[in-house]
Amino acid sequence: MPVLGCIADDITGATDLAGALVRRGIATTQIFGVPEGPPDTDADAVVIALKTRTATSAEAREQSLRSCRWLRSHGVQGLYLKYCSTFDSTSEGNIGPVTDALLAELASSLTVHCPAYPANARTVYLGHLFVGRSLLSESGMANHPLTPMRDPDLLRVLGSQTPAAVGALPLDVTTHGPGPTAAHLADLGRAGTAHVIADAVRDEDIEHLAAAVAACELPLAAGGAPFGAAWGAALIRATGAGGAAPPVPPDGPSAVLVGSASQATLRQVESFARRWPLLRLPAEDVAAGPGSVDAALEWAAAHLGDGPVMVAADTRPEAVAAAQRTLGRERAASAVEEAMGRLAVGLTERGVRRLVVAGGETSGAVARALGVTRVRIGPEICTGVPWTVSERPGLALAFKSGNFGGDDFFLEAFARLDGAARGEPR
Repeated sequence: MPVLGCIADDITGATDLAGALVRRGIATTQIFGVPEGPPDTDADAVVIALKTRTATSAEAREQSLRSCRWLRSHGVQGLYLKYCSTFDSTSEGNIGPVTDALLAELASSLTVHCPAYPANARTVYLGHLFVGRSLLSESGMANHPLTPMRDPDLLRVLGSQTPAAVGALPLDVTTHGPGPTAAHLADLGRAGTAHVIADAVRDEDIEHLAAAVAACELPLAAGGAPFGAAWGAALIRATGAGGAAPPVPPDGPSAVLVGSASQATLRQVESFARRWPLLRLPAEDVAAGPGSVDAALEWAAAHLGDGPVMVAADTRPEAVAAAQRTLGRERAASAVEEAMGRLAVGLTERGVRRLVVAGGETSGAVARALGVTRVRIGPEICTGVPWTVSERPGLALAFKSGNFGGDDFFLEAFARLDGAARGEPR
C-alpha cells in the first residue's frame, strides 16, 4: 500500500514528481483527477494530478480535500502538495488557500514550502525565487499568459494568499544539516508560523530539509518535485518498502501535441521541425469550427508511416497576441485545449501509440479526452519528464511542462523510448 500521497495542481507537475520518485527506486502510480476505487497495491507512492492551478480557489480546495481524504483513507503516512518550481499562482491563490485547507484537514499548524529545483536552475535564497541568475520577475514567467509572476519574494506572494503567518527558513540554517533545521522549524511553529518558505540552492540543501521535516513528523509538505521526492524517500525508507519493476512502454507510431507558449518549447518545436513534419494551428482557426482539426488529422495520418509528426498550436508571441485580441484570453486558451483533446483521440484512432504532450493545460485536456485515469511511471526522458504507460492498453504518454528539456527534447523523447523498449539502461 502507498506510504506517500501527493496532490499536484497540474498534470506535468504530477509527472515531474512521479519521475523524481521513480528515479529514487520508488514504485509510483499517477492518477488523473480526484480518485475513486482502490489504490494500486504495488505502488509505494501515489501522485494525483488535478487541474487546479488556474481554477477558482473554491474548486481547488474542494478537489484537493477530496483527494486528501481518499489518500488518508488508504493509509498514506505523508501528504505532499506539488506546485510549479516557479510558484505559478495569482494573488488570490491557489497555493495559499489549498495549503490552508489541507492543514485544517490534517489538524496540523505548520508546513514547509520549497519550490527549489537546482537541476532546472530554480533556487530560493533569502525567500526570493531565482530562475538561473535572474529573479523570477525578470524571467520569462513575468509574462506568462495565465499566471504572470512579477514578484520574486515568495513570502510576500504567499502572504497575499493566506491570512496565516508566513516565515522564512534561511540557507545558513539549512546548510548546517537536518538537526539544526528541525530545531529552527520547531521554533517557528511555537512562534505561530503556519507556512515556512525554505531557502535551497543545492540538492544537498533539499536533502537536509527533507530529513528535518521527516524528523519533525509534519504530516504535510509542499513545493517542487525535488523536495517531494526527497521527503517521500525519507518516509518510505523508514517503512522498508521496495519498488516494483517499471513498465515497458509500447512501440508504434509517434506524435507530438504542443499547446505550451514557453520560450523553451518554442525552441524545441523549431528543432523538431528541422527533421520531422510540423503543422501549426492558429487559435482563431480551431475556434471557428472542427474543420481545422479534421484537416490536421488527415495531414498527420499521411505522415505517420515516415516517423513522428507534430501538431502545434501557434504559440509564437505574435500569434498568441493576435488570438487574444480576436477571441479573448479565455476563449483562445479553451479553443486550443479542446482542439488538442480531439487531436489526441483522433491520432490514437489512427494508430498512434506513443504521444508526447507539451504544456500543463494541454496535458490536462488530452488526458481527459483520452479517458486516461491512471498510469505507471516509466523511463525518464529528462529531469522532470518521464514516459508513462496508461492502463488504457498499449499507449505511452509523456506530459511535458513547457519550460522543461533541452532544445532537442522531442527528438530525444522517442530515442529514449526506443532504448527502453530494447532494455537499455538510461
